[in-house]
Amino acid sequence: MAELLTVSSLIALATLAILEIVLGIDNVVFLAILTGKLPAEQQPKARTMGLALAAVGRIALLFAISWVITLDKTTLFELPFDMPGGGHGSAKATDHKDADAAAGEVVDPPGKTPITAKDLVLLAGGLFLLGKSTWEIGHQMDPGHEASGKSATSFAAALVQIMAIDMVFSLDSVLTAVGMVRPDDYSARWVPLTIMITAVLLAIGVMLIFSGPISRFVNDHPSVKMLALAFLILIGVVLIAEALHTHVPRGYIYFSMGFSLLVEMLNLRAGAARRAQQATA
Repeated sequence: MAELLTVSSLIALATLAILEIVLGIDNVVFLAILTGKLPAEQQPKARTMGLALAAVGRIALLFAISWVITLDKTTLFELPFDMPGGGHGSAKATDHKDADAAAGEVVDPPGKTPITAKDLVLLAGGLFLLGKSTWEIGHQMDPGHEASGKSATSFAAALVQIMAIDMVFSLDSVLTAVGMVRPDDYSARWVPLTIMITAVLLAIGVMLIFSGPISRFVNDHPSVKMLALAFLILIGVVLIAEALHTHVPRGYIYFSMGFSLLVEMLNLRAGAARRAQQATA
């Protein structure tokens, strides 16, 4: 128990919890879009069950950590081309080929793109986000959308879609956690697992607290909802790029999302100021 209260363990827990919350932003936005199509009385239950399923899935993957790691190590097949920006076959990749092989990592041969089980999950998740978000944008642009009200979406259908995308986000979250909290750095194997599970539960708790206000805000402002859907398209493209071994720094993605959201908040405030001025005129 004392090993969990060391400075290094507490720093690892705080850092990982913050990172899990940041990575969970995508999940919360998708949750807001899906639950917004349900009747008002079912939305809180859907959000709670969706995040609970995400927590259960991530904890289950953490307990199966040995299997999860193999998803990113074993090549299922190879694509006969080299993705731009992937670095496969570059001089740097060639220089470190032997070192990567010794470390047990998948080495990308020149002119080919190896595909692992993790890549297939990311690819499926990215395509799902692209398709779903594009369909929702088209639905929002339908002139009869507001008049006809919310489209019929069953609770079960929403839950299935939440579970599908939870699997993608959970896999990314767990692999990130394992990369940050290395089991070899601790004398007892249960210590890193406890840190990772605690960080996941803390992140899910924070998302559960804020998912309601975020969902209401997104669904009450059509322009913000459209921006959220655009964010999901961006995340879908990033997932597809990473599935094809083209790394996109997440910092750039979250900065662009944050900047766009700031601009939209300024637009909303300016619009409210104009309406207040017209009302007093």
